[in-house]
Amino acid sequence: MSRINTNIPSLVAQRVFTLQNMKQNESLNRLSTGLRINSGKDDPAGLIASENLRAEKSALQASLTNISRADNIVAVAEGSLDEINNLLTELETLVDRSANEAAISTEERNANQLQIDSILESINRIANTTEFQGRKLLDGTLNYATSGVAASALADVQVLAAKITNGGSRQVVVEVTNSAELGRLQFSASLTGATNITIEVAGNLGSDTFSFGASTAITDIAAAVNDSTELTGVVARVSAGNLFFETQEYGSSQFVSVETISGTFNLAGGTTRDEGADASILINGTAAVTDGLKASVRTAAVQADIELTAARGTNLGTSTFNIRDGGANFAISPDLSLAGLVSIGLPSATTGNLGNSVVGFVSSLATGKNNQLASGNYYQAQQIIRGAQDTVSKLRGRLGAFQANTLETTKNSLQVTFENLTAAESTIRDTDFATETSELTRSQILVQSATNTLRLANQSPQNILALLG
Repeated sequence: MSRINTNIPSLVAQRVFTLQNMKQNESLNRLSTGLRINSGKDDPAGLIASENLRAEKSALQASLTNISRADNIVAVAEGSLDEINNLLTELETLVDRSANEAAISTEERNANQLQIDSILESINRIANTTEFQGRKLLDGTLNYATSGVAASALADVQVLAAKITNGGSRQVVVEVTNSAELGRLQFSASLTGATNITIEVAGNLGSDTFSFGASTAITDIAAAVNDSTELTGVVARVSAGNLFFETQEYGSSQFVSVETISGTFNLAGGTTRDEGADASILINGTAAVTDGLKASVRTAAVQADIELTAARGTNLGTSTFNIRDGGANFAISPDLSLAGLVSIGLPSATTGNLGNSVVGFVSSLATGKNNQLASGNYYQAQQIIRGAQDTVSKLRGRLGAFQANTLETTKNSLQVTFENLTAAESTIRDTDFATETSELTRSQILVQSATNTLRLANQSPQNILALLG
């Protein structure tokens, strides 16, 4: 080249030198930060993908934190329920000892009543003071609120879990498709003129033997059988001149049996034993698990235990009520939607709520109430306490299942997802040091080569000076 004003080889060398220097700086930047993508220009598509993965990871981390917090709350509630259950056990011990009337004095029974009052006070105190960060857990605050529950149709409604939109409600439709039945035997003959008879009547609680004279009226037979209802679990009634032996409760687990030991005592159809039948019930179109008049349903939208009245459970038809709000709601999914929300109801554990409307509540054992020790209703008191123990045990079981089968399994799943998302983001965004160090070495060599080339290109115009000599 014989031109001086324009040095094309120098321009080429400058461009290559600048390019190789930029690549060297890029490699140094990646190696110093550990990231392959430090700005959008490094990899626009990769940046978008990695930022989306980062957002998902953030949501997953929040969900894992929420699960840990939910587990802590449930553990606090379950611990208090454990102590309440211990107090109920002590309560039954006092009732059972007091029932041994011939062996204890009035003073001792009164002392037992004082202990019962103290235990009831302790149960209420635990229920009303159990809290987590100021939120009460067992005073009924976290129970579900319902409306439209007809007392004539639904004796008891316990909503265990429900998914309800913010500010909305969920309707529950209870449909009886087959009625519940008592175990029932019928005697329609007259004993007048017959020989003396002896029969054995048995039910779910036990059996008893009765002897009647030839002219005994069926009303007197019914009265005698009813005097032993607490022993047998069988109720007798007279209707339209017929004598019926019936179970106290509805359901296939209930039975009544009448066996003739001596004499003649003919039952209708020759049947000496009969079982009840469970009602067939649909709750929001799902077949419920039934036991007599009790129905349980477990779906993703609603989990509830419902007890029907005899009038509703023995007649086909429907009843409805609404779940308005309430429950303990936990966001344990990265997606903050209704599907990612889990709820559990925490009913009140006070003495006025432990038990049920059929047998009664624990509060009735206090001094001055219907089932205090002075009343002598020891059997009733025992049934109330056992019903309360059953309530507490079931609630503890639900909380344990919620921890083990909902919180723990979700936590394990989210942890695996988090690991895979982290690996995916790392693949896209992180520096591969083996590759990048190779690129750095290459860039360094090329920068040095470009530097020497540029020096030679800048020296070449000086050769023109020889032409001027």
